[in-house]
Amino acid sequence: MDKLINNKEELFSIKIKGFDLEAYNNASRHWDGIAKPLDGLGAFEDIIKKIAGITGNASVVIDKKAIVVMCADNGIIEEGVSQSGHEVTSVVSVNIAKGLASICRMARIAGADVFPVDIGIKDNINAEGLLNRKVSNGTANFAKEPAITHVQLLQAIQEGINITRDLKEKGYKIIATGEMGIGNTTTSSALASILLGLPAEKVVGRGAGLSDKGLGKKIAVIKNAIKKYGLDSKEEVQTGGNIKESKEGIQAGQEKTFKALCCVGGLDIAGLTGVFIGGALYHIPVVIDGVISAAAALAADRLVPGCRLYMAASHKGKESACKFILDELGLEPVIDARLALGEGTGAVLLFPMLDMVLEVYRENTTFEDINVLQYKRYTDI
Repeated sequence: MDKLINNKEELFSIKIKGFDLEAYNNASRHWDGIAKPLDGLGAFEDIIKKIAGITGNASVVIDKKAIVVMCADNGIIEEGVSQSGHEVTSVVSVNIAKGLASICRMARIAGADVFPVDIGIKDNINAEGLLNRKVSNGTANFAKEPAITHVQLLQAIQEGINITRDLKEKGYKIIATGEMGIGNTTTSSALASILLGLPAEKVVGRGAGLSDKGLGKKIAVIKNAIKKYGLDSKEEVQTGGNIKESKEGIQAGQEKTFKALCCVGGLDIAGLTGVFIGGALYHIPVVIDGVISAAAALAADRLVPGCRLYMAASHKGKESACKFILDELGLEPVIDARLALGEGTGAVLLFPMLDMVLEVYRENTTFEDINVLQYKRYTDI
């Protein structure tokens, strides 16, 4: 898909296709033939099988890895929902571009390349290595007005799709998602509450560190905004892989998700939503990091049903909303370590783990090699 998305109807009309069940099944059979207990590497085996289905090749290769870090500011911090000001977004984004941030140091060990993107930083920054895809200088304060316009949302999603396409063309085989933006646990929690139909109290966390008073303020701001924009209705909007769901239900989910992103979302989330959609369009696996990229992943699957087939979850995340979102997407995180750093640091941790698992997948002896009967699968246990 190389044409621009001019309106939400064009976005909603995108169809995801091409997940290769034959390659997936071939990878599954290969795992079963390796001289080890069936499913001995658990969820890691599932991820490798999924990558085979995504790429259409059971000979899985992820030697060239990328991390896309969407950087943006959120006007909602005016309401006192964060300890830090917008200037922190600028400082950390520049550090990522210079290779000095946590994600950069971890990526070097993992053999991955980091691509920081200015999708909506409030300050105008000219830093080598920082991709300029700025949609606007931050978002509006959603306590007072919608965070972004329809046009801005579509532009941010388009930028994310384009970045994924460009990375695929450059030979990257897997993408991890990250973000940098003060206030984005507020935007992601608001989206989680709306899209999951859960009360704010259940999905809102302390972010980078809030007092009890600050947490109460954050919850109140989100609840008031959800009511202000009429996004507190309880209608069913899940689109997930349920083939029995009506066309009207899917369309209602698309409309609600689009409205929620405009009203309470952030440009980092919107850009990452595009990255996830791009992963499904261009058949490249995309790894979810924490709650912010998880919110984007859910938004992508609601806007363009089927995107979840092209995602992998890295870690459970410290924010309570993360688990609820991953459960809704049917994705199992393989790391449970109370991670909350952001920048894609949890997602990049998955890369060396997958490299180790692939060494077993590609190089281990098979039952046939050692002339031993293969384990059988039984459906009644």
